[in-house]
Amino acid sequence: MKIGKTLVSAEEIDAKLAELGAQISQDYEGKDLLLVGILKGAFVVMADLARHITIPVEFDFMAVSSYGSSTKSSGVVRILKDLDNEIADRHVLIVEDIVDTGLTLHYLLKNLRVRKPASLKLAALLVKDGIERPPLDVHYEGFHIPPEFVVGYGLDYDGKYRNLPYVAVVDSVE
Repeated sequence: MKIGKTLVSAEEIDAKLAELGAQISQDYEGKDLLLVGILKGAFVVMADLARHITIPVEFDFMAVSSYGSSTKSSGVVRILKDLDNEIADRHVLIVEDIVDTGLTLHYLLKNLRVRKPASLKLAALLVKDGIERPPLDVHYEGFHIPPEFVVGYGLDYDGKYRNLPYVAVVDSVE
């Protein structure tokens, strides 16, 4: 695999997460907030975002899959790990690395709404433009990027490159 140009630098990511963290802290002041990270990609985003949130928060994680080892979503969503905590009457903020086709998130949000949280919102570091997707309301969004396959900052290719401190385009897959 060959990594191409950097789309979002480490400095830009940190500044945006600080901005989002401040807004989340203000919006949820005095509320019982549960951050739910979607593994594996969102763990990097969630950890850094949480350090910019000034109110007490709890963490939980879900693992879902719609990619396998491909660069395109299969459209088939599987829950690999469910939440450890009940979310009824809790304020839940789903943290995602990227909104791509939206199929996984659409399924996940439907699944979580039936559990009757006090509120259910979505934060995403990246939103791919030019992709047809079900309607999704991303309440806290970082950057809009072109419809290219990207790696870094939690995003992977075949399990690798999540540790890059920036987001870059994949030029080619050998």
